[in-house]
Amino acid sequence: MSTPRVLMYTTASCPYCVRAEQLLHARGVAEIEFVRVDLEPDRRVEMMNRTGRRTVPQIYIGDTHVGGYDDLRALDVAGRLQPLLGHPAA
Repeated sequence: MSTPRVLMYTTASCPYCVRAEQLLHARGVAEIEFVRVDLEPDRRVEMMNRTGRRTVPQIYIGDTHVGGYDDLRALDVAGRLQPLLGHPAA
């Protein structure tokens, strides 16, 4: 089973975005589509409309809005991130 598309709304100076990227890579995600909302203001509006949130990162795995880094980490700790990524739970 292939990994679903992972999209992350991000900015240039976002330590939680870096942590989210590191966690996703550690869980076998090879490619992440980054949307730089600091460079593309229209995409920030898109992010806020899609998620109802203003902060980055905002992460999608496939069609599922995961949320930010804390949400991603909580999924991982609960053992629910790997299945969402299409991998067997560790």
